Amino acid sequence: MSSRRTFLRRVAAITAINALPVGCFKPKHSASDIRVAIVGHHGKGKYHVADLLKLDGVRIVALCDVDENEIAKAKDTFSKAGLTIRTYTDYRKLCEDKEVDGIIIATPNHTHTLIALTAIQHGKHVYVEKPVCHNLAEGRKLVEAAAKRPNLIVTHGMQRRSDAGWAEAIAWANEGHLGKVTLSRGLNFKSRESIGLIEEPRHVPSTVDYNLWSGPRPMAPVMREQFHYDWHWFWDYGNGDIGNQGPHQLDVARWALNQMKMPLRSMSLGARWGYEDNGQTPNNQMALFAYAEGPPLLFDNRGLPAKDMNWKTEPAYKGIRTGNIIHCEGGYIAESKAYDNKGDTVKKFSMSDGGGHQKAWLEAIRQGKLISDNQSVLQGYLSASLAHLANISWRVGKKMKREELYERLKGDKEALATLEDFDGNLRANKIDMDVDLAVVGPWLTMDPATERFTGEFADEANKLADEEYREEFKLPVIG
Repeated sequence: MSSRRTFLRRVAAITAINALPVGCFKPKHSASDIRVAIVGHHGKGKYHVADLLKLDGVRIVALCDVDENEIAKAKDTFSKAGLTIRTYTDYRKLCEDKEVDGIIIATPNHTHTLIALTAIQHGKHVYVEKPVCHNLAEGRKLVEAAAKRPNLIVTHGMQRRSDAGWAEAIAWANEGHLGKVTLSRGLNFKSRESIGLIEEPRHVPSTVDYNLWSGPRPMAPVMREQFHYDWHWFWDYGNGDIGNQGPHQLDVARWALNQMKMPLRSMSLGARWGYEDNGQTPNNQMALFAYAEGPPLLFDNRGLPAKDMNWKTEPAYKGIRTGNIIHCEGGYIAESKAYDNKGDTVKKFSMSDGGGHQKAWLEAIRQGKLISDNQSVLQGYLSASLAHLANISWRVGKKMKREELYERLKGDKEALATLEDFDGNLRANKIDMDVDLAVVGPWLTMDPATERFTGEFADEANKLADEEYREEFKLPVIG
């Protein structure tokens, strides 16, 4: 290990320049190190750098970003820390680098699968951030590609899958300690401000290669003030908050139900309430999923200010803004605690921040096989798909008054209770659903075997399950 003084200098350099968490250091290098590259350095990529620098047996050898400014910052960071790094702007060139064993992908959603398939094509192990795909069709192709290359470890960014506390909680629930599971719920109560309303396109930052940034999507005018991050709220690039923060909670919710296929039916409702801006995705959104067998799954996303945002009916839920609740006949698990129906704590679980997820990926690479089924990219795909299913329902939906909406959910006690609370949050923000109508999607039916929509809205929904790809950025075919 480096001396403490050298260690502290490197920590200070990295922290000061790139605001990386304290605790980064340079392990000794050896010929057996797994050589990793990170694509996307603007946001989540920085945290991957910080996490990997804490681990033995791995070396960051390359970084890739379409923004020259990010490349310059990365070079400066590593230079001041006494580390050398190769840099790329084009992910395709990076994937050709024979000195790279594995690639971590932390780019905008619309390029996740494209880069992952390119990396697989070149024999690289892959860790792709959530959501692993921008649409259903490409996600299935990624799963199939991973199956065709069993010598490669292809995993996802669902960190809770490497958390022993969550594994214990879900196993405990399914062992029946609180009776049968009746509903699995995901929550994301995260206030999001307006991105602003502009009438004229903004210039692409001069340091960004916009052709590479756009990738498979058209090089469209930029209708947002903040080039980075606000792409999340545009359909060409992001998937709204249900596809941003949502996949983490959707994944845990599905894990609790032991579901490894698509739901038979799904529907979603919501709107972009509270402000008028250029964003396209809903900021408040409910989604319901019904499987062929077993309990349903419900997701509740609220993006307006936290006025009356917490649950009113169950005291133990209060304080949970982003997390999961597993409802059972005799109580429920709300994040790290299990309660009986009286609200008394009956068990506690030791949850972590999922910091061992990259370490598990690296260990799987060393062993030449997945350590756990939880690592499979199929898990990432099925959980991302829940967000896509909800969004497809919403996008083919229509505006509906409050009374009609409540009628739509008639007979579903839990869904109606959630809608009432959801409605209360809107009212607290001075939004009346009889004036600012919700967009309510239809119940979409899917054949889990073919992963194709059936029924009345099948044609429109199936079109939204796939996208067009520019010729230069067609998805690689993995033989």
